[in-house]
Amino acid sequence: MHSDKKQGRMANLEMLRCVAMMMVVVLHYLGKGELLSDLAGDRLGAGAVAAWLLEAFCIVAVNVYMLISGYFLCCSSFKVSRLIRLWLQVWVYSVGVGLLGALSGVLTGVDFDAHYLLTLVFPISMGHYWFMTAYVFLYLLLPFVAAAAGRMTRQQLQAALSLLLFTFCILKSVLPLRLETDGMGYDCLWYLCVFLTAAYIRRFGIPFLEKSKNCLFLYVGGCLLIFGGTFLLRAVYLRTGSLGRMLKMCLEYNHILPFLAAVGLFGAFARMKLKGRCAELFCRIGPCTLGVYLLHENLGFRYAWQSWFGAGKAAAAMAEGGPGAVGTLLLWTAAAVLGIFVCGIFVDMLRKGIFDLLHRGLLKFRAYGGLLKRLERVDGLFVPEKEARE
Repeated sequence: MHSDKKQGRMANLEMLRCVAMMMVVVLHYLGKGELLSDLAGDRLGAGAVAAWLLEAFCIVAVNVYMLISGYFLCCSSFKVSRLIRLWLQVWVYSVGVGLLGALSGVLTGVDFDAHYLLTLVFPISMGHYWFMTAYVFLYLLLPFVAAAAGRMTRQQLQAALSLLLFTFCILKSVLPLRLETDGMGYDCLWYLCVFLTAAYIRRFGIPFLEKSKNCLFLYVGGCLLIFGGTFLLRAVYLRTGSLGRMLKMCLEYNHILPFLAAVGLFGAFARMKLKGRCAELFCRIGPCTLGVYLLHENLGFRYAWQSWFGAGKAAAAMAEGGPGAVGTLLLWTAAAVLGIFVCGIFVDMLRKGIFDLLHRGLLKFRAYGGLLKRLERVDGLFVPEKEARE
């Protein structure tokens, strides 16, 4: 699984990218659809328990997505042109979908005011999409981080990564209190840890991950421990009234359990081999998965689409209880995931097609061609000497 060589698109990891994005949709459906019952409540029905179990198995999604990105980025050179394309993609979704949601009357949960408009126009700086803010800031550090990770010895990278994980992951996972510096995994610092983990896996490998059964054990076992740890904290709280601020600690991205479970799932897919049309399909739609996120997490639709896919009906069934609650929850969740994912892929393919047409059209203008050449020269500054010679 470890390699220093550059690789093109890997169908198995593109498939994992799709799975991770589907998990993200599940998390947003359960959370923003108000389907996760209060853990501090006295009683939780079968449907509520099932929702939290589903949350536990999907909470690895964001870490997995960043592991995939880190696995490829750690062997790539920084490109200003790629940063610009990424920013344009985010900006088009932010402004286009945000205005569409407001003007169509779909907008809920957010006021249409000056702050809303500023968030649409400056999506990275205003944190419209927290993941993209963290990702762009991490990408800006790529010239330093990738160069360091590529030159370090195994022992050096182990030591550096161990110190980072201890500071931002292990410490918060074992202490029975909230650390003031804990960003809960919603920041660039945590994804620097995940990025370096992916770089280590690619360069040196991890013997435990060489067997698929070990990877699956790490993922499934980790998710079950997340679920069990959450309900153990709940039991402690209900009995003693303490640790109320920590009830969801095991479900935070930078907790050791979601991190290890994500590494396990990544390792399991990294061992897979996909060929033929299935491989071609995932290689085609994998790059469009970011569009799924940018569409359904846009402020214009963020709190609206859950009701379109029966979140209210699922919540009502869970409140009534009975054997049908779990089935209703799973049915509407699957419908939401399928609907949002397919729609998001289609919209991003359409967006990509429009971008390609604009690019070909603008190539007719000398100024645009000159700009591209200048960007090429700037990109060339970050290409390692060895690659430049080759």
